[in-house]
Amino acid sequence: MTVPEIMSELQSRGSESIKKILVKHGVKEPFFGVKIEYLKPIQKKIKTDYQLAKDLYATGNADAQYLAGLIADDEKMTRTDLQTWAEQALSANINEYTVPWVAAGSLHGFEMAMEWIDSKDEHIAAAGWSTLGNLSALKEDSELDLPAYRALLERVVKTIHTAPNRVRSRMNTFVINVGTYIAPLTADAMAAAEKIGPVYVDTSGTACKVPDAAEYISKAKARGNLGKKKKTVKC
Repeated sequence: MTVPEIMSELQSRGSESIKKILVKHGVKEPFFGVKIEYLKPIQKKIKTDYQLAKDLYATGNADAQYLAGLIADDEKMTRTDLQTWAEQALSANINEYTVPWVAAGSLHGFEMAMEWIDSKDEHIAAAGWSTLGNLSALKEDSELDLPAYRALLERVVKTIHTAPNRVRSRMNTFVINVGTYIAPLTADAMAAAEKIGPVYVDTSGTACKVPDAAEYISKAKARGNLGKKKKTVKC
């Protein structure tokens, strides 16, 4: 499939009612308002395509960018590719999900994420924390820099309540991911969650709730899921 063919199909699947919902969740124009269920058949048809993913992403259309993340050949993504994607990820679903998915599957995820979390741009910093959380879910503990992750938990404790809105949300999820997926750091994440306490995030009037990190980790422990890694974070 070509970019024009895909864009035409996406436009035909667009919905004004879905657009209104997505706008409240931080998705920015231009986009058509396509349900993810309509992206999946396209993903299945294409599987992975490095160049097509980059070309779709470059359209700036949030629906196309989301699809680009689904079909990206993560391991082929260069540092320049990832930086470009992070800078252009203005929609919340792209900077909090799409870019972190691809970065975590790339060869440069950790180093890029560590740079991104220092960014003064909220959307880039949010992408950084999401990437670090995704890496904890994907990589074996032996592949992770555990002292660095422990230090990151301490950083979250000190800065989460003064961080920008969406960065607070991603930091909170980072604590949950570390506590759930990195068994040697579960106790550290629980201690961090208890020090942090409730986290306020402005959800723009949506029904979205900010999960309590300590409660979430405890439930994962009760289910026997601590330390169980994911095969993929893309959905």
